[in-house]
Amino acid sequence: MYDVIVIGGGPAGLGGALPLGRQRRRVLVVDGGRPRNAPAEEMHMFLGRDGFPPAELRRIGREELAVYPSVEFRGTEVVSVSGGPDAFEAVLDGGERVRARRLLLATGQVDEMPGIEGFAELFGRGIYHCPFCHGYETREQPLAVLGSDAGHAMLALYLTDRFSADVVLCTLGGRAPQELRDRLAERGVRVEEEPLQKVERLSPTALRLHFSSGRTLDRSACYHRPAHGQHSALASELGCELLPDGTVRVDERQRTTVPGVYAAGDMARLEALPAPLAFVITGAADGTRAAIWMDQELFLSDMGLRPPA
Repeated sequence: MYDVIVIGGGPAGLGGALPLGRQRRRVLVVDGGRPRNAPAEEMHMFLGRDGFPPAELRRIGREELAVYPSVEFRGTEVVSVSGGPDAFEAVLDGGERVRARRLLLATGQVDEMPGIEGFAELFGRGIYHCPFCHGYETREQPLAVLGSDAGHAMLALYLTDRFSADVVLCTLGGRAPQELRDRLAERGVRVEEEPLQKVERLSPTALRLHFSSGRTLDRSACYHRPAHGQHSALASELGCELLPDGTVRVDERQRTTVPGVYAAGDMARLEALPAPLAFVITGAADGTRAAIWMDQELFLSDMGLRPPA
């Protein structure tokens, strides 16, 4: 019987396992090795590790956790979970069954790429999703935003305001939002509404966009916010409440609506927030917060005391 099974070995999962290991809790981390930021060569806004490869951060995190003998790893997937507080059972790929008193879900989200040739291969390597993560590195360069909805139009305006005077909004065959067209024109953002067929990398800092008519557009980098969803169905299977955007509803202690189940990272958010923060550092912080409150909940339970509401 483990105290906690942590499902997911990214920043949120490892961030949760560390304080639990330090409190001598028996912890099992299960990770199938498919992180959302696998394509990214660098991560940013992580104090002390700005520009660091995210894969290296995960490697170092696992090395640090190896110091704590009560923390174990399984390099596999959890295929199902059942039960409740003090009696959860997880079935691993291959059939092994493991039991725990609490669960920490840190399975993250998965991005859905548009069906444009070369797009998926360049996502995270020339096509970026976040100006906080990559805007500084693409400053003063010709940029494109790929998408037709209001969010992508606002992203084009933001990049123009913060990082570049040369931004083109490519709507991928859609139409730019009418309510933002005047503002885009005022800020010098050109709008290309022709469908895009291919994205080609010419060099580490040069992309070529191929439109359906045969025209091309050269940019140093592009931005796109892909559709995304839960990487795992475990939260739904456990009965955790999902918010309208598909994220798992949690409270200030990272508790889901299912007793004994916590969630951390970009898979979950407070209802009061408009969207989850998909940053490495906030994922690690969520995991740490969840672990501290799980430990205290377990301690109070063992003392026969009622945890605070």
